[in-house]
Amino acid sequence: MVRQHVNPLSVLYQQPLALPSPSDLFAQPCLPLHLDIGAARGRFLLAMAERCPDRNHLGVEIRRPLVVAAEADRQAAGLTNLHYLFCNASLNLVEWLQDLPPGLLQLVTLQFPDPWFKSRHHKRRVLQPALLRSLALALPPGGTLLMQSDVLAVIKPMVALVEASGCFERPCNDPVPWLETNPLAVATERECHVLAQGLPVYRVRYHRRHGPVGGLGNEQDIHNSCVTTQA
Repeated sequence: MVRQHVNPLSVLYQQPLALPSPSDLFAQPCLPLHLDIGAARGRFLLAMAERCPDRNHLGVEIRRPLVVAAEADRQAAGLTNLHYLFCNASLNLVEWLQDLPPGLLQLVTLQFPDPWFKSRHHKRRVLQPALLRSLALALPPGGTLLMQSDVLAVIKPMVALVEASGCFERPCNDPVPWLETNPLAVATERECHVLAQGLPVYRVRYHRRHGPVGGLGNEQDIHNSCVTTQA
């Protein structure tokens, strides 16, 4: 049985891990890249790869058995524009993103991440300042970051962090605070489950701004911003 949550700060998941480059993963590595952080069982990204063959799709997931199962499905489908990797996104993606060819990354999805409700566990949440800064550096101007959750207490701090960075802006036509519908062609299993129960999904889309990426402030500034946003 696969555990629903694993602690990304445990020694097991804090080991350095060199991830393969796009040229080692895809048949056409120069295609625009979609990165799905927290791919789980991978069915969302499998459907995206089938619908969008003009992109490469990479799913990263911290639960290794899910990666093994997702890779088996990919191989059975014969998809060469899709791959799944085991990694701790908050740690292992940072260096990998720095080495990407400029302009390759076009879309990042972060959907229904583990909530880690207790205050002392918030440092286990996937979207930390270092990862966000690496995403901002890797995404070209106009590149898209899409985040979704069914838990307001989870997505509000994510929104606060993204907006405090100054690196992203919402498309001018998107409603505030949340998108009413999913702008992607495929919904995750979690999204389908939540909507089937008549419960809300909170979605927000950002585009990378033009301009350099600075620091994201110290941890206390970020914490204060998140608390204000949740109020």
